[in-house]
Amino acid sequence: MIAQYGSAIGGFMLLQAMIQKYFPAMLRDLLERYFHKLVSFFNPYVEISFHEFTGKYMERSEAFTAIQNYLTENATSRAKRLKADSVKDNRSLILSMADHEEVADEYKGVKITWSSNKIVLPSTTFSFYPAAQNQRYYKLTFHQRHRDLITQSYIDRVLTEGKAIRSKNRQRKLYTNDPQDCTWIPAVFKHPATFETLAMHPDRKKDIMNDLTKFTERKEYYGKIGKAWKRGYLLHGPPGTGKSTMIAAMANFLTYDVYDLELTAVKDNTELRRLLIDTSSKAIIVIEDIDCSLDLTGQRKEAGEDDKDKEDDKDDNPLKKMTKKEQKSSKVTLSGLLNVIDGIWSACGGERIIVFTTNHLDKLDPALIRRGRMDKHIEMSYCCFESFKVLAINYLNIEHHQLFETISRLFGETKMTPADVAENLMPKSDNEDVEACLRHLIEALEAAKKKTEKDAQLKAKKEKQEKRSKWWRDAKKRCKIC
Repeated sequence: MIAQYGSAIGGFMLLQAMIQKYFPAMLRDLLERYFHKLVSFFNPYVEISFHEFTGKYMERSEAFTAIQNYLTENATSRAKRLKADSVKDNRSLILSMADHEEVADEYKGVKITWSSNKIVLPSTTFSFYPAAQNQRYYKLTFHQRHRDLITQSYIDRVLTEGKAIRSKNRQRKLYTNDPQDCTWIPAVFKHPATFETLAMHPDRKKDIMNDLTKFTERKEYYGKIGKAWKRGYLLHGPPGTGKSTMIAAMANFLTYDVYDLELTAVKDNTELRRLLIDTSSKAIIVIEDIDCSLDLTGQRKEAGEDDKDKEDDKDDNPLKKMTKKEQKSSKVTLSGLLNVIDGIWSACGGERIIVFTTNHLDKLDPALIRRGRMDKHIEMSYCCFESFKVLAINYLNIEHHQLFETISRLFGETKMTPADVAENLMPKSDNEDVEACLRHLIEALEAAKKKTEKDAQLKAKKEKQEKRSKWWRDAKKRCKIC
C-alpha cells in the first residue's frame, strides 16, 4: 500500500512539474481554477484569510492587529509553538503564535481553527514595499453550515475584543504640538495620579467618575441626538488646587492619551484644524491656562479698552512683553477655536474629551465656556478637611490622629490650597515623624489665618478711606456748584 501511494505521489509531482514547465500561464491558471473548484466541491470547510498588509500602499490591517491581540490573549495557552517578544518598558514577555501554528477556538458550540501563516516571496522579486516580501496572515477555518454564525457574529466579536485588548494593553502617550511643522511630538505618559489619591471631597470625585463613565458608554446616544461624541470640562480655581492632577487622574481612569495643545505655538486656524484631525480617538485634548494662552476676547473689546492695551504695551516688564509678543505671533481667533471644539470640525473623530483650565474664570468669553462647549464646570477649590484626610493617607499613611480635630477647626477658619497642605505634610528628613508633620501643617494654617485676618483689616481700612475720600470729593463738588 505504501509503495502504491508513493508511486501515485511521484506521478502527481511529475505531472505538476510538466504542467509548470510546458503549459502556458493562461492554461495553468485555468487548470488551477478548476482544480480548486473540484476540491471545494468535496471539501465542506470554508477558509477566510486576514493579511497583515493590505491596500495599494500596503498599510497595516487593523483587522489583522485585532485578531493578533485576540489570539495572544485567548489562544496562546493552547498553542504548542510560541513566539516570544518584548515591549519597551514592559517587564514581562509577550507570547504569540509562531508561524504555521494552529489553535482551536469555540463559539456557541461551534469549533473553529485559526492558523498563522507566512508568504515568503523569492529574493529576486522586487517591491517598493519591504513588507510585501515577507507577509503574514491568519487563516480562519470552519464548517460551511456555520457560515452565517461566523461571518455575522463571531468575526465581529473577535475584532471588538481584539481592539479592547489593544486599548487596555497599549502604552499611552502624552503629546505636545511642534511649532515648526504642525505635528504632534509624543512621549510616554506615566503620570501616577488617580482619583483615589486626588485631594477632593469623595462625593465630588464620585460624581466626576460617574460622568466620565457615562460618556464612554454613550456612543449610540450621541449619534441618536445628532451630536459629536465629545465632552468638554472646564477646570477653574486658584493656583495649586490640583487642575493638572485632575487631568492626569481622568486620563488614567479612562486609559486615554493626552494631547497638550499650546495655542501660542499654533500659527493660525488652519493649523489648529490640522492638529485636531491628527488626534486619535480615546483622547483628552488639554488647553491649560486658556486665559493666558491667547487674547481670545480681542474681537469683543470696547473701543476704550484699546487705549488700555496701548498703555500696557509701554510696560517695562519683560515677562509681560514676551507674553504679548507670543500672543501677537499667533493668528488663532476665538471663532477658529470655537469651530474646532464645537463646530463642524469637532465631528472629525470620536470619543474625545476637551479640557480647559483657568485661574480666572471671569476673564473668559462667555461664548467659550457656555454649556454645550464646556459641558461640565468643575471648581477646584481650596483644601477642605475631607481632602486633607486623603492627603494624610497619601503622605503619612494615617487615617486618624489626635491632632485631626484641631486641623478640622482651622480648615473651617482659613483657606489653603492642596499643594500647600501637601508640602507641609511631606517629611523633610528621617527624623520627622507623623506628629511633627501635622504640627508643621497646624503652624502653617495658623499663620495663614493671621494673614487672612490682617488682610481683611487692611481691606476694611482701605475701603473706609476710599469712602471718606469720595465723601470729600462729592462735598467739594457741591460747594463749587453753590
